Amino acid sequence: QVRLVESGGGLVQAGGSLRLSCAASGRTLSRYAVGWFRQAPGKEREFVATISWSGDLTDYGDSVKGRFTISRDNAKVTVYLQMNSLKPEDTAVYYCARGRVLGTSPNYYDSWGQGTQVTVSS
Repeated sequence: QVRLVESGGGLVQAGGSLRLSCAASGRTLSRYAVGWFRQAPGKEREFVATISWSGDLTDYGDSVKGRFTISRDNAKVTVYLQMNSLKPEDTAVYYCARGRVLGTSPNYYDSWGQGTQVTVSS
């Protein structure tokens, strides 16, 4: 059973940057897509970004395109989410998840981390 652990969240001012990491233990991530989702209080879980197992295919939610970049290091079994030009509306708990296909729906992902809080102040 794979265990995913997110890190790198915190408090940042609007316009700032953070880099989230998603580290896997147990089984490897190297043959799986990995996605990032976020959930703000009172809102549904929202797709942020996803990356194929090889790293050559990515997709982003409309609200983060041009500001966030997903990447992966299969040797380190880690996936990253670089977040630039952060806005207060980016405030949420960010989750990473493992999936067999590159998808934007949470239904495509079967293993989830516990999340890391990102708070962007105005």
